[in-house]
Amino acid sequence: MNRILILFDSKTGNVAQMAQLVADGAAQIADTEVRLRPLEAATAEDVIWCDGLAVGSPTNMGILSWRMKRFWDETMGEHWMQIDGKIACAFSSAGGWGGGMELACQSILTVLMNFGFLTFGVTDYAGKKMTLHYGAVAAKEPREEETQEACRILGRRLAEWTAVLAHGRKEQHPSLKRAHRLPPS
Repeated sequence: MNRILILFDSKTGNVAQMAQLVADGAAQIADTEVRLRPLEAATAEDVIWCDGLAVGSPTNMGILSWRMKRFWDETMGEHWMQIDGKIACAFSSAGGWGGGMELACQSILTVLMNFGFLTFGVTDYAGKKMTLHYGAVAAKEPREEETQEACRILGRRLAEWTAVLAHGRKEQHPSLKRAHRLPPS
């Protein structure tokens, strides 16, 4: 059974909406249990429980929020070697396009790599101009279908990689399930 945790900090509710879409994507993969946890309700046990983790944060001056950083520093610090080798990805929302969301995703991924998480990007296109190489991103709330689909793709890919790498379910490997997607013309 895949165990996926969607951990998020959301100041305005935009990242919370993205988190639900990521959870919806993860739930598309059979035998997957998904926990959706706002940061204020999350515990170290949630992170220890999961096989795969999606971390979402508002973009704060091009990096993750101070609340999310504090969670990893203070709550997870003592659990350093208990979470090594799990699979993870990132998502973020900012006040507008060009607001640093991809940098925020990279800062989240950097924190996760320091804890030993295996992180990934996604090459699939969610729309004509929407990729999620560093994670799913949104300008404000995820209104556009392309942005919503990017979140679902991220969650689905997390569950696929977790099924393959943590549980040996090779039939879930993304390259075996569908042909490589080219950008829409």
